[in-house]
Amino acid sequence: MGKYSTFRNKNRGYMKLNVWEKAVDLFKLVYRIAFIDTKIDFKLRSQIVDSAQSVSANIAEGYSRRSIHEYLQHLYIALGSLSETLTRVIGLRETEQIAEIKFQEFDKLHYEVENMLLRLVESLETKRDSGTWITRISDGQLPGNPKEKP
Repeated sequence: MGKYSTFRNKNRGYMKLNVWEKAVDLFKLVYRIAFIDTKIDFKLRSQIVDSAQSVSANIAEGYSRRSIHEYLQHLYIALGSLSETLTRVIGLRETEQIAEIKFQEFDKLHYEVENMLLRLVESLETKRDSGTWITRISDGQLPGNPKEKP
């Protein structure tokens, strides 16, 4: 968690999720592709970067909602944003606006994020269905974290 912020609390737990960190990496890669490495139409650049950033943003927002149903809903939205990003980058490759090597780099990371996100959704759906999800932030300690001071 220290990579992005030195402050910790129960609401920032998503920063420990590998899928969230990989989604941030995907956003950085898409940003480089759209704004640094190539000349892409401004509107399309914005759409690609927005859809890529939406992935990590929805993982974080869903985590912070604390409701299993809202968390899953935001993860489904993140999956949709992943699909949107992939479709847009495929379009860039097909119109020869990005090099094949850049597409392959993107596709590999995208696939990794997608599979991690699918596994997280599966895990949470299992918790939802078994009734083992805790729906509130308790006053007690989180495993491995000292209790935060107010």
